[in-house]
Amino acid sequence: MNFFKKNRRSLMLISALIVVVLVIVILKPSDHGAPHDAYFAALNDELKKNGSGRPVILVDMDRLDKNLTLLKESIQPPIAYRLVVKSLPSTHMVKYIMQKTGTKKLMVFHQPDLNLLAAQAFHDVDILLGKPMPINAVREFYATVPRETGFDPGRQVQWLIDTPQRMKQYLAFAAEKNITLRCNIEIDVGLHRGGATNMDDLDEMLKIVSDSGDRLKFSGYMGYEPHVASALPLLKKKEAAVRDAYAEMMARYREFYDFGKKHYPGFFSNELTFNSGGSHTYRLFKGEGPVNDVAVGSGLVKPSDFDTLLLTDHLPALMVAAPVLKRLDGTTVPFLEKLSWIFPLWNPNQQVTYFIYGGGWRANFHSPKGLEGNAFFGLSTNQSVANGSRKTALAVDDYIFLRPTQSEAILREFGDIVLVRGGKIVDRWSSFPQ
Repeated sequence: MNFFKKNRRSLMLISALIVVVLVIVILKPSDHGAPHDAYFAALNDELKKNGSGRPVILVDMDRLDKNLTLLKESIQPPIAYRLVVKSLPSTHMVKYIMQKTGTKKLMVFHQPDLNLLAAQAFHDVDILLGKPMPINAVREFYATVPRETGFDPGRQVQWLIDTPQRMKQYLAFAAEKNITLRCNIEIDVGLHRGGATNMDDLDEMLKIVSDSGDRLKFSGYMGYEPHVASALPLLKKKEAAVRDAYAEMMARYREFYDFGKKHYPGFFSNELTFNSGGSHTYRLFKGEGPVNDVAVGSGLVKPSDFDTLLLTDHLPALMVAAPVLKRLDGTTVPFLEKLSWIFPLWNPNQQVTYFIYGGGWRANFHSPKGLEGNAFFGLSTNQSVANGSRKTALAVDDYIFLRPTQSEAILREFGDIVLVRGGKIVDRWSSFPQ
């Protein structure tokens, strides 16, 4: 009897040990590290030879050109392309893309950016505001806009209006200054972020314009619809869900269009802007509806938030590159020095600690593969910490590459944008101020 009890205990102990081993095998992190591939190795070598020795924002112009080719293949007449300036905030970049695409249409979201473009003699472009400006921002623009460049706000700027109350504010300002303001009305086509939600709202705004004499001029609609790309694939494939959501959005847009044309036909005899679209959805627009103006910006450099179905063949063209300041073996944490040997033993991705120049950007580690942040050290904008396995194979002065999640804010953070072609630095363009 004792023999069987002992054997039973032994079997239970062995079983428990097997379970523990299996749990460890399952939960223990695998080594995700890998060195730079050929593309990033070439960029690393170039930055070590000809870089500034500090963090930089890179735009790969070869990749940008390929994305521009895709854009031009998709956006065809009767639809016009409008460049979103906030997503690529650099005068040189804006001019480059205008030249490559042939567009003279811009979308601006920030009053100082509007003033900057006016000062830079963009006197032959049409500018649509991407969000409604407080009346004090309009007042500030007119108080500071340069006159000597030939920029004509009354001809070149479309102010976005979302409510009858704002339309009345703009009317009062136009009357005060004895000027004409072109007004583009924001309509809600499913995003539910403001604008006219029904025909009564639209009618009230159009009537204010109609009764304004020469003070206000109707210039069209803007119906932004990024929600279409996020359509839930319930009982259908993702692509089908997106296309169904697009059809619903376009039907809603047409309701606003038909109402305006029926009740205010005089407005619709002029050349108008019926804007929609964005990087996530621009390829859906084929000219079958009232929309004749599609805006795209971030998709041309494809930060990671734009890894979506309709941008699969766009190439990431935007990277942050930061030099390695220090390379330390293992991961040693303050107050846990005696236990720090456990970290790389358990997780091979903590075999090496890198301290890099700068940090805190809206960007994720991209190359070499397998780098991760360190929760013990937290976020730093001075010397960020990156852990990795020995396979990441970085030395001091090598560069770590991070892929931004978005483009608009981060492109303003570095002052200059470093341009590369074929893995070589070819130019530096200044960005808009923050």
